[in-house]
Amino acid sequence: MSDSLKKIQKPIEDELRLFKVHFSEFMSSKVLILDRILKYVVKQKSKKIRPILVLLSSKLCGEVNETTYRSATLVELLHTATLVHDDVVDNSHFRRNVLSLNALWKNKIAVLVGDYLLSQGLLLSVRHQEFEQLKVLSEAVDSMSQGELLQIKKNQSLDFDEELYFDITRKKTASLMACCCEMGAISTKATTEQVRNMKKIGEIIGVIFQLRDDLLDFKEKDTGKPFASDLKDNKFTLPLIYALRTSSWFEKRKMMHRAKKKKLSKAKIYGLIEFIRDSGGIDYTKKLMRQYQTEVLQLLQKFPDSPARASFIELLEYICLRNQ
Repeated sequence: MSDSLKKIQKPIEDELRLFKVHFSEFMSSKVLILDRILKYVVKQKSKKIRPILVLLSSKLCGEVNETTYRSATLVELLHTATLVHDDVVDNSHFRRNVLSLNALWKNKIAVLVGDYLLSQGLLLSVRHQEFEQLKVLSEAVDSMSQGELLQIKKNQSLDFDEELYFDITRKKTASLMACCCEMGAISTKATTEQVRNMKKIGEIIGVIFQLRDDLLDFKEKDTGKPFASDLKDNKFTLPLIYALRTSSWFEKRKMMHRAKKKKLSKAKIYGLIEFIRDSGGIDYTKKLMRQYQTEVLQLLQKFPDSPARASFIELLEYICLRNQ
């Protein structure tokens, strides 16, 4: 674990330890094959960014309690389920350089395990009658599903602009992080304004997270994400969208033709990257990321100074610089 992440976790290190106990309780089963798969999932390294957001949000608005722990468990179960399903949809056999569930146990079992994880989270809220938490999570799942389907449709039609990019990002990526911060605040009986501000903070952090992920596509060193994987998969990231928007008609047509090809040679990939860099797409994305960071910092000023607020600021910087 990096020193930055240890520093971020400092105000909630005891709570994070207890969360891991709560989470582990749901990652076991009397069904032998399911228990083996769940233990495999638990062994995978994870930064636990989403549970950290829940716990820090709770500390920022009040005190961590049993509802907070269940909220953190709920979002981590959902997040794990979506990763399992994503690997099946993308036909990906590796995640963070480790074999995915569908690679080891095939698609059908992987999908069923994802469904099981989601059902465990839902049952957790129902058993404790935490229906407000369940409502927030259900809205996030609704947004994530819409965002994923919209992205698939638009990638196929190549009908992409910046407004659509941010609409998809807020639905697909930012909605879950907004959910984490909102649920953390709700668990402490925070005021309506505090809950609203925390939800906005989570949403913007989610957008920053996606912008940073877009930039990682251009890094050749080991970042946990394969080099140029978005370009190879014909995904329209913000740097590419900006480069196409600001280029001449002839250059745009040529690069659009290249961007939609199913198989790109190494030379053409580097050509696309050079086009994006020279057009200012990478610098533009970095600039927007910092603007969003400033917006979050302003929202955090609405909360009293505390170790939790300091950790939020550290977490924000960590996300902006992750895998640099």
